[in-house]
Amino acid sequence: MKSRILSFLALFFALAGHAYSQEKVTLSGTISNKSNTETLIGVTIYIPESKISITTNSYGFFTTTLPKGTYTIIISHLGFDHIEEKITLTENTKRNFSMTENSRTLGEVVVKSNSAKENIRKPEMSTNRLSIATIKKMPAVLGEVDVLKSILQLPGVTNAQEGASGFNVRGGSVDGNLVLLDEAVVYNTSHLFGFFSVFNSDVIKDLKLYKGGIPANFGGRISSVLDIYQKEGNNKEYHVNAGIGLVSSRLLVEGPIVKDKSSFVVAGRGSYAHLFLKMANEPNSAYFYDLNTKFNYKFNDKNNVFVSGYFGNDNLNFNNSFINTYGNKLFNLRWNHIFSDKIFSNASAIYSDYDYRIKVKSAGLDWKAEVKNYNFKYDFKHYVSNNLTLNYGINSIYYNFNPGTIRPFNASSAVNPDQLAKKYAFENAAYISAEQNLSEKLSLNYGLRYSNFQRLGAQQVYTYANNQPVVYNKELHMYEEARPTGTINYAKNKKIASFNNLEPRLAIAYSLNNDQSIKASYNRMSQYVHLISNTASASPLDIWAPSDQYLKPEILDQVALGYFHNFKDGKYSLETETFYKKVKNKSDYIDGADLLGIDAVESVLLNGEGRAYGLEMMLKKNTGKLTGWVSYTLSKAQQRTPGRNAEESGINNGEWYRANYDKRHNLSVTGAYAVSPKWSFGAILTFQSGKAATFPDGKYLYQGVNVVSYGVRNENSLAAYHRIDVSATYTPKPDKKRGWQGEWNFSIYNLYNRNNAASYSFRQNEDTGTSETRRVSIFGIVPSVTYNVKF
Repeated sequence: MKSRILSFLALFFALAGHAYSQEKVTLSGTISNKSNTETLIGVTIYIPESKISITTNSYGFFTTTLPKGTYTIIISHLGFDHIEEKITLTENTKRNFSMTENSRTLGEVVVKSNSAKENIRKPEMSTNRLSIATIKKMPAVLGEVDVLKSILQLPGVTNAQEGASGFNVRGGSVDGNLVLLDEAVVYNTSHLFGFFSVFNSDVIKDLKLYKGGIPANFGGRISSVLDIYQKEGNNKEYHVNAGIGLVSSRLLVEGPIVKDKSSFVVAGRGSYAHLFLKMANEPNSAYFYDLNTKFNYKFNDKNNVFVSGYFGNDNLNFNNSFINTYGNKLFNLRWNHIFSDKIFSNASAIYSDYDYRIKVKSAGLDWKAEVKNYNFKYDFKHYVSNNLTLNYGINSIYYNFNPGTIRPFNASSAVNPDQLAKKYAFENAAYISAEQNLSEKLSLNYGLRYSNFQRLGAQQVYTYANNQPVVYNKELHMYEEARPTGTINYAKNKKIASFNNLEPRLAIAYSLNNDQSIKASYNRMSQYVHLISNTASASPLDIWAPSDQYLKPEILDQVALGYFHNFKDGKYSLETETFYKKVKNKSDYIDGADLLGIDAVESVLLNGEGRAYGLEMMLKKNTGKLTGWVSYTLSKAQQRTPGRNAEESGINNGEWYRANYDKRHNLSVTGAYAVSPKWSFGAILTFQSGKAATFPDGKYLYQGVNVVSYGVRNENSLAAYHRIDVSATYTPKPDKKRGWQGEWNFSIYNLYNRNNAASYSFRQNEDTGTSETRRVSIFGIVPSVTYNVKF
């Protein structure tokens, strides 16, 4: 009897489920820009009858499941006319939408493209999305708007220093930022001392910065993720964009290969200031070039293939006595496949190469290094229901590190070089995460990432007494490089060291009402590759190295709590967050560490720990002629390396000290004012506390030579950093939508010519014998004008 009842119940629920499923149908499709057919990311689709709100994914795809019936579909996106349409659903339906750009909003500056209500309810925090329209309204440097300089106006983000390309997020180091261009890792983001970034804004489609609450599909870094996608190209008609400036120019061409099925975009930039320097018999020169490419082919509604690439190079030459060249090469072959109206997939094969070279005449040195990685990833997005979406996938990266190939200065290629030991590694990861709405007020994003990292041969590895590559000199109370006691030879692909880590992620959003919410997040992340540098910023002199038995992977735990409030129907918005992050295995350098040409970096490093905490606030005005935001961050970043036993002093006596990138106060005011369709103005005020530094605290005479002594590490600060940038854009014929469309951009970087300190140098006056301090500044006031055109 019992078995019959169970069988009946099973049959009942099966039939009921089948009947219920027949009552529901799925609406799916893609949303694109009508003018250029680019798919749009983060578009909001709202269905008032069911109170469902969804957004398009990174490829413009959306899907939702509804009972059969007639519904109102409201589609909205920043800078576009909204779409409102009645749709009757009787079966699974695929429907694509094209949105028309709204020229009335082109003067507006906003940070997030999602609707205000979606921003409040989504369990996404510590995240900023900048549209290209926003970035192009910011003041340009030498007429070139810059992606990286734009994110420096966001809370929690600071620049490494004047003239440096790197950026720091929430007290994290430069190498803690995972920078992706079409999913490929970018190791150096700068051109010309950081004056330009490698990202050509003409070809950028979307930009998103994760500072915390980082989704489980990202890994390998512990500070942030900067995820950038390139445009796909217009598959209906040909277009050209160009800009001619005083220092550099750029050109973009896009159009169809096969109309409505395939398109391309090619963009190039180059600087030519060095040509004027040669004409003036100036021995120094600096120039760069880069090339962005992307092609796509739509086989059918379920299969798209994309091929994208980036190639860039810099050449810095100082009187032929110091020559520095470096560049990135990126390639990505990507396949989008829709298995069903519920499952979307993306498979990518990626290649990334960063090479850097210095030639120093005085040292007789020609040093070249390189980092390559080969990456395969396969990601799935599974729309289980309107309240549950799953993301899962795998990622594998093979690394090839060349820390140095060394030749004599200007030696011929026939000269056999000295080769530092090449290093190899293999990183694998698998993840699953869920976005779930538990109720109209409570939503979650939770997941787990498993990562495995293996250091591989072939390599000859040094061994040390007591397994310690750094020894402590008790008499001098200082750390020194240990002498190797022997070597171990590892064959090709033989495992040298291995690490496994579980990385949980959790984000919660609770809506107090339609305009207010409280959010919290936690994430653990692991970093297996490190930028070995005793300078404050990323430069071509730095060495990328993998984790091994001595250099342990860094492990981050971060928590954040935030309050979000929209005012006056989204006209104004307030974001406040507080965060705390702790890092294990934070590398620290022994005093006097010299990295150039070193074959065993473990002999100058000690493992310590780091921490950072702070408060971020951002007030935005999202609509109207005057738009912009004010962001402020109060934070502290520290690190500590205690002695390994009671006899050792550790670094800085084992006490916490300021990290190189600690900046207590960070204020940015960004504004844009559209006076008329022809004229618009922009301005940025930046203020940051001076970065940490170690100054001399005295000197003594040793064998007739004055020797400078230094105090506690990083107990001093450079002078506060501040400047104002302004710009004006003039569009002679703003209503012209076809044919030749030109505009003039006038800008001034560092309006009041502030000599911000990049560093201080200390020396003794040869005549008086007194000590002198000299402030080293890089950029003063820089005016520029650029003519931009598209047709």
